[in-house]
Amino acid sequence: MIDRPTIDRIMDAANIVDVVSEFVSLRKSGANYKGLCPFHDDRTPSFSVSPARGIYKCFSCGKAGNAANFIMEHEQMSYPDALRWLARKYHIEIKERELTDEEREQESERESLFIVNEWAADYFSQVLHDDPDGQAVGMAYFRSRGFRDDIIARFRLGYAPQKRNALSTTAHAKGYKDEFLVKSGLCVQRDDGSLYDRFAGRVIFPWIGVSGKVTAFGGRVLDSRTKGVAQKYVNSPDSVVYHKDHELYGLYQAKKAIAKEDCVYMVEGYTDVLSMHQCGIENVVANSGTALSIFQIKLLRRFTSHIVLLYDGDEAGIHAALRGADMFLAEGMNIKMLLLPDGDDPDSFARKHTAADFRQYVADHQEDFLVFKTRYLLKGVTDPSKRSEGIASIVKSISVITDQIVRSTYIKECAQRIGMSERALIYEMNKYIRRDREEQMRQKEREAERQRIASPQKVSQGPLTATQMTADVETLLIQLVVRHGAEKVFRELVAEDGSAFDLSVAEFIFYNLEEDGLRLENSLYQGMLEEAVALVQQGETDLLGHFERHPDVRVSSEATRLSVTYQLSESNQVRMNDETLRSQVEHVLLDYRMAIVKSREEVLRQQLALANSSEEKREILAEMSNLLAMRKEIARMVGKSIII
Repeated sequence: MIDRPTIDRIMDAANIVDVVSEFVSLRKSGANYKGLCPFHDDRTPSFSVSPARGIYKCFSCGKAGNAANFIMEHEQMSYPDALRWLARKYHIEIKERELTDEEREQESERESLFIVNEWAADYFSQVLHDDPDGQAVGMAYFRSRGFRDDIIARFRLGYAPQKRNALSTTAHAKGYKDEFLVKSGLCVQRDDGSLYDRFAGRVIFPWIGVSGKVTAFGGRVLDSRTKGVAQKYVNSPDSVVYHKDHELYGLYQAKKAIAKEDCVYMVEGYTDVLSMHQCGIENVVANSGTALSIFQIKLLRRFTSHIVLLYDGDEAGIHAALRGADMFLAEGMNIKMLLLPDGDDPDSFARKHTAADFRQYVADHQEDFLVFKTRYLLKGVTDPSKRSEGIASIVKSISVITDQIVRSTYIKECAQRIGMSERALIYEMNKYIRRDREEQMRQKEREAERQRIASPQKVSQGPLTATQMTADVETLLIQLVVRHGAEKVFRELVAEDGSAFDLSVAEFIFYNLEEDGLRLENSLYQGMLEEAVALVQQGETDLLGHFERHPDVRVSSEATRLSVTYQLSESNQVRMNDETLRSQVEHVLLDYRMAIVKSREEVLRQQLALANSSEEKREILAEMSNLLAMRKEIARMVGKSIII
């Protein structure tokens, strides 16, 4: 367990901008920062971070919270693990009691895999530096590629011993279970139950996720052994912490440079990334030979919208660059293409040039992707059929661009370059756009049908029901409690002599509901209301701060969501004086009673339709008559007229 004072120290030290910037590229916007939301498919920055209040809020998907909430949501961690993550980041010591064997057994599979991967990364590194074979074989390989010690340390490179059970034997001695050695992909289990090491005799490239955790490994056989080997590289299989099409090698080491430069270089392999870092260019990642995925693009899009595809100048390199480029364009990325001189790949080119020379080469030779594609597909092509195919491919790429102005600009330039009319190209482009939209509609219909089959009782959306109205008013009530709960704006008489005492907003709401035997239907909100009353009576004045730092993540996340509003200009903000606040609280309480009455009326109407006996119907109608009288009285108090 982590005690409350330690939690407070962690949360006081946590800088929300600093924490979120580990995962999202933020831009200053007035007093706050904005970026693309990491929790949904965000095309325009709807994610806001407030350094003054220490919170984030997405005004599109509604996600909100503090630094701990963000880490929990993004990294799928428990609350204690998120606090530990923040504590490590800010060098805050946490003293915890030792876990029991039963508690260790209950640790999540995800956390267990991270733990065993972290140990394995240290093990491979230790073998590389301290083991005679690691020095003679593994380190000799890295030295032959020219890698310095700082690069080896930055990327946590390592070496796996030749012995097929070296890692598993050491892991068993350290207490790591076979289950997690196999699930992490470090070991493979034979039919007889014994284990052998997946990466034995290979140099090791750990995959480090964007949060800094080791998620997987890549292993390469050494140059002297590659002849005739089917798999020069072996990678960890997919697991609950690693999906290869979701990861980009080197992103953790590159993310700050990417955000600073507002540009990223995409290369193919591990050594390309390492050599470019050593050359002084750090905003580089690799997809490591996998087909580009939408997940990887969205991950990059958080940090920059500018990418340079950096591949070999041969046919294989060009085809690798062409693959998946339309996905970049569809996600609003600005793509440049850079081919290296014949015989060079990013690794060899970086080793032969300084960072300044490399950047100069980029500036002189990078080319807009669609300009490159036009030149590549149509240069010297005279056959009408092949030329038509090339033009269709170019127009299809333009069609996926979502920005109409950018799309129009490319069409105009393409028409000039290939000598065709804009009208013809626009006609062709619109066919692709219509086809894509029709496919998207079909996908939505298929998804809706799947949901209908899965949830046949689900009611289609329409006007708000009384139940929904009740939920909405409860949200308004608890929002008043979170924002203004400690403010004493009500005066209550307690005796015939006229003596009185002050009530806070939280107390007034609680006692007002209790007087009629009402409780909030949302159990989370009811708990927050009761806690607010207890805190106010103990002298607490900052309910918002208390709830935003609440150990129950549901409470802290909801409090943050309720507290965040769009920032109005000073002249448009409503001043919440005591009288305004009293009026608002009383009005919302009356609305709540009205919603409760309407909700009960809905139930009675359903019961009336099913009633069999006259006696039962008379009882229901009598209650409905009473409810109608209550509605009229509430409406009179609110100052509204009602339509029956």
